[in-house]
Amino acid sequence: MANPILVTGAAGRVGAVGRTVTELLLKQGKTVRAMVRSEDQRAQALRDMGAEVVVGDLLELDAMHKAIAGCETMYFGMSVSDTYLAATVNAAVVAKHHGVKAFINMSQMTLAQMSITETTASPQHKLHWLAEQALNWSGLPIVHVRPTVLLEGFFLILTADSVRESNQIRLPFGAGKTSPVAVEDVARVLAALLVNPQPHIGKIYHLTGRQSENMHFYAQEYSQALGRTITFEDIPVESWREGLLARGLPVHLVNHLATMADLHRAGRYDRMS
Repeated sequence: MANPILVTGAAGRVGAVGRTVTELLLKQGKTVRAMVRSEDQRAQALRDMGAEVVVGDLLELDAMHKAIAGCETMYFGMSVSDTYLAATVNAAVVAKHHGVKAFINMSQMTLAQMSITETTASPQHKLHWLAEQALNWSGLPIVHVRPTVLLEGFFLILTADSVRESNQIRLPFGAGKTSPVAVEDVARVLAALLVNPQPHIGKIYHLTGRQSENMHFYAQEYSQALGRTITFEDIPVESWREGLLARGLPVHLVNHLATMADLHRAGRYDRMS
């Protein structure tokens, strides 16, 4: 039997990148080990698709040994978290121990604008940048995949209520342009890298949608898709931030989203790959 391909975050809620990667690999007849954090219906659904499911925390050493042992290729992805750097290093140390031959890392495109002297106000961006540095220092065979903002993981989640209730996209993006990329497109790139990683070792891939436009353009796209008029309303970043906190979102995540909004307003998401 072929060595399994490890996919972490296979049952993740935000964006569902890991789950989609798992599905794509299984459809190609690949052996997949899907790592999930808890035993639930999503874990069982992965088993029903044909994946080997391991349950564990990315921060736990024993769990990572169990997940990585016997895998030559792995995908590392984790949602926004203040433990992101620790989890990345934990996974890298264990991957190095087991001789992993390809470590496909899910990162963020904003890191292309960061350096040892340039950063952002987002604590998550800082953790991502440091995590990339640690992976590069590790000596592991790394491929970094840096998508821009995910369509499903941002727009469809954070605009659904206002579109449903008032036919408006209410975001603090000003006149800034953006090029959201679909999870399916990102997952297809990741799956291709996992199937044939060696030609890509040491490379960085930036992924965007097919065009970069302002939010009035995307409001028209919503209108066409929904069959009714949807408009864009720019709102202040701070009041939007307060609303996210009121919904119970973690402060670390909210600070990251608020920085993304500020960067959108500043034109920093107007980018194409």
